[in-house]
Amino acid sequence: MVTAIVLIQAAAERIPEAAQEIADIDGVTEVYSCAGDVDLIALVRVSKHEDLAALVPGKISKVEGVLNTDTHIAFRSYSKRDDEAAFSIGLDDQ
Repeated sequence: MVTAIVLIQAAAERIPEAAQEIADIDGVTEVYSCAGDVDLIALVRVSKHEDLAALVPGKISKVEGVLNTDTHIAFRSYSKRDDEAAFSIGLDDQ
């Protein structure tokens, strides 16, 4: 599984519509609108790099209002949630 974070600059008047269109694309798991240098952040999960190569330029970049994308491939995931789940395995209050 390949996970990528796609930073998206979009035309201001199309942000809500572009976000929803991107969220509806197969392989896109979440889209966040945000403040800062980018307008949208999309989380993408696909089975192989070739799928990512087709999805970002072939679909996300073609959504009306998308001006630019910057894709970052994730190597490893860290979260507090993962730690809590690992430490709670097999431990029951008795």
